[in-house]
Amino acid sequence: MGDRDWLTERFEEHRGRLRAVAYRMLGSVSEADDAVQDAWLRMRRADTSEVDNLGAWLTTVVARVSLNMLRSRQTRREAPLDVHVPDPILSPDSGVDPQDQAVLADSVGLALLVVLETLTPAERLAFVLHDMFAVPFDEIAPMIDRTPDAARQLASRARRRVRGQAPAPDPDVQRQREVVDAFFAASQAGDFEALVAVLHPDVVLRSDGGRARPGMTFTLHGAQAVGGQAFASGRLSPFVRRALVNGTPGAVVAMRGQAQFVMAFTVAEGRIVAIDVLADPERLRTLDVSAFDPSGT
Repeated sequence: MGDRDWLTERFEEHRGRLRAVAYRMLGSVSEADDAVQDAWLRMRRADTSEVDNLGAWLTTVVARVSLNMLRSRQTRREAPLDVHVPDPILSPDSGVDPQDQAVLADSVGLALLVVLETLTPAERLAFVLHDMFAVPFDEIAPMIDRTPDAARQLASRARRRVRGQAPAPDPDVQRQREVVDAFFAASQAGDFEALVAVLHPDVVLRSDGGRARPGMTFTLHGAQAVGGQAFASGRLSPFVRRALVNGTPGAVVAMRGQAQFVMAFTVAEGRIVAIDVLADPERLRTLDVSAFDPSGT
């Protein structure tokens, strides 16, 4: 086996974990793949013969690349976004695509990623690496030019925000699906009381319409407000298709082969606590929804 083949084989052993790190850091499938590709190029140029733990070395490289991308993204934005729903990973309702299993491990739902978007780049890196991938703080600290204690404080601050704004979903996916199905059944039937019954009193709905649909960028709080929005959108019910969105029950609203909305639900203790909606046509056009609208009509 040549050196290039050996390097490729070693790198492929770690690709799944690296994509998972980058996706949690960036919330973008394409940017995560770019970060992983950058790590591959750096590995090819570097002398790794003295590296004892190649996986840890590659994780550090991907984390640093992702951190730089986050900082660059912040610099480019003229104003903070009111709502930014990260790229969803869509799967048929029957199950997650095997190539996405590693990326979606540990329940990385859209609600969690939305909250991660509100963190500073340093907070996000400290939380993602430590809490999701068990990287020690003494290894995280040099990446953000902080002491291990300071890195620990950043992760702690991020953890409090995540716990407060991204409740852990119920472990029973079938039960989650039943609740989401009840939501859409009530919407289609025009039954407002049944809609409110499946919503937590403090439910939050976040919608991201992007630059093309600014009117679809908003946040609603409370069962009455969220139920009213769903009630008004009942006319879309014929176009709703079941899907797994980041591994949990959700829906794609598709017409004529084009996604109009992607809806992710967080169900906790038998009620919907969060709904995250991607309504940005520019980003929706990049999604393959043929499996959810096979007729294209």
